[in-house]
Amino acid sequence: MSKAPNPYASAAGKYGKQAKETPDQRELEGQLLLKAAGELQKLHDNWDQATPEDIDNILNYNRKLWMLFFDTALENPDERPVDLRNNIVNLCNFIFKRSINILTEPSKEKLRVLVDINRQIAAGLMMKPAGTTAAASTQASAAQSTETPGTSTSA
Repeated sequence: MSKAPNPYASAAGKYGKQAKETPDQRELEGQLLLKAAGELQKLHDNWDQATPEDIDNILNYNRKLWMLFFDTALENPDERPVDLRNNIVNLCNFIFKRSINILTEPSKEKLRVLVDINRQIAAGLMMKPAGTTAAASTQASAAQSTETPGTSTSA
């Protein structure tokens, strides 16, 4: 009589492997900011060939990304110090105003600050606190996300 494989062990093994490969929330946010920075940089570099639709699409992607940070800062007031929340909201407001300004008065020079902000914030998000391993960060993020479902643990 052969023993059937344990489906739970198989699922647990796959989950463990996936958890090791999946970035934590901060790293994911950093990667998304770098992606947006790359798109903004390409737009800057190819400004003369860009259509108004290209400009709108790329700025819209960046605004949506920053809207996530904005919403998280406002919806979870107890998760971050007041100064940090205020800084996030102020930075988001700047991003939104600059984007609208670029749409109303197009100029490739105005993109530079958006690229720089995205890259700088991404670098900060992707830094690991001293003494933290990737696995510990992933476990901490998972623990926090189970305590407050549907919320971001960083930004």
